[in-house]
Amino acid sequence: VQLQASGGGLVQAGGSLKLSCLTSGRTSNSYTMAWFRQAPGKERDFIASIRWTGTNTRYTDSVKGRFTISRDNAKHTVFLQMNSLKPEDTAVYYCAAGTPISSSSYYPESYHTWGQGTQVTVSS
Repeated sequence: VQLQASGGGLVQAGGSLKLSCLTSGRTSNSYTMAWFRQAPGKERDFIASIRWTGTNTRYTDSVKGRFTISRDNAKHTVFLQMNSLKPEDTAVYYCAAGTPISSSSYYPESYHTWGQGTQVTVSS
């Protein structure tokens, strides 16, 4: 499977962006798709995850109520709608695919395929 992330950009605080992660190649309904982000000098942090089947989603506390992860199976795309953006949301955002057990889905090591990253910059 290959992943291609897009949709990043520069936005003012309080604004919105929608990221897309297009998947291609051999995928599986057992995959969990996730978004992570990494700010300069910091570790790569989990944001949200969703499986290709079912309705189960997970979010880190700092984005709950502001970010929404979704998928379009027909378009092989996973989205991250980001609202009420804050300067602290500034980072490179990565999409990832893997088959983690649910208790480990927050860890980057649980995912075997990564997109190239897309920069999100939120100005104050």
